[in-house]
Amino acid sequence: MTVCYNKLWKLLIDKNMKKKDLRLATGMSTTALAKLGRNEHINTEILTKICAALDCDFCDIIELVKEEQHD
Repeated sequence: MTVCYNKLWKLLIDKNMKKKDLRLATGMSTTALAKLGRNEHINTEILTKICAALDCDFCDIIELVKEEQHD
C-alpha cells in the first residue's frame, strides 16, 4: 500500500490556504512539504502538527491506496 495526501490538498482548498500557509502554521520544513507533494511517507509528528493546525484527524488528510499488481 502507498499513502496519498489528496485529502489534505482538498482540505487546504476548502480552508482557503496555500501550501506555504500550512508550512508556516506547522513549522514543517520545505523538505517535508515536498514529500507530501510526492505522496511519500513522513513523520507522524508532522501529521499531528498538520491535524492540529487544520483542526482535523489523520483520516481527513491521508489515505492508503492499494498498489496495482503487475504480473
